[in-house]
Amino acid sequence: MNQKILIVEDDDAIATGLSLNLRLAGLTPSIARDGEEALEIIASTDLDLVLLDINLPRRNGLEVLSELRARDELVPVIVLSARVGEFDKVAALRLGADDYVTKPFALAELLARIDAVLRRASQAAAQTAAQATGAASPALPGQPGADPVEGPLSFSDVTIDRQQRTVTKAGLAVRLTHLEYELLLFFVEHPNQVFARKDLFARVWGQSAGSVRTIDNFVGQLRKHFEAAPEAPLHFITVRGSGYRFSP
Repeated sequence: MNQKILIVEDDDAIATGLSLNLRLAGLTPSIARDGEEALEIIASTDLDLVLLDINLPRRNGLEVLSELRARDELVPVIVLSARVGEFDKVAALRLGADDYVTKPFALAELLARIDAVLRRASQAAAQTAAQATGAASPALPGQPGADPVEGPLSFSDVTIDRQQRTVTKAGLAVRLTHLEYELLLFFVEHPNQVFARKDLFARVWGQSAGSVRTIDNFVGQLRKHFEAAPEAPLHFITVRGSGYRFSP
């Protein structure tokens, strides 16, 4: 498949080097030098992934990401940043980034993360297509196989329509990022089971490991969306020293 990746980077050396290595990996890269150009390209091009730097001219990467998600533009985004502060990583994940990589990074690690994000997006698209035709759903990451999609799932006043990949709370639509939806669905399909963070990475993210903070941030977002009191959750429970458990 000819997978198109937009590199949003104002440093010529980094942008050119990434473009060369992505081509060698069999991908089709293009480059945007600032945030405004990136938004224009994304709006007019069918992309498979965006590599998005934070420090950009005209509009920074977090502004670009916020604008994309406000438009309901669900193209996967990996944020690249020389900033090592926790604030930027948390902000990027909360805005809907699929991953966050700190510069300087090893090329092999970045390519592995790109592959993981592209694989997740491809599986989600195949799952949606299978649901539309009534065929069996493809397996999710880490699962030997997946059952055919059945009716909606629900807990409390929340309903998940797996056919349409939509979520409502008290009858009102809840907007989730791709990974928020996948994590929510995984939890609801596996109630009252404790999952370590590494297991969640394998089953939802499709990778063997990652930052503990990533899982914590996503669970925190689910609590904000669905818990009456996020600071005292009833559904997304922390099991100290073990991981997380979903209680319907």
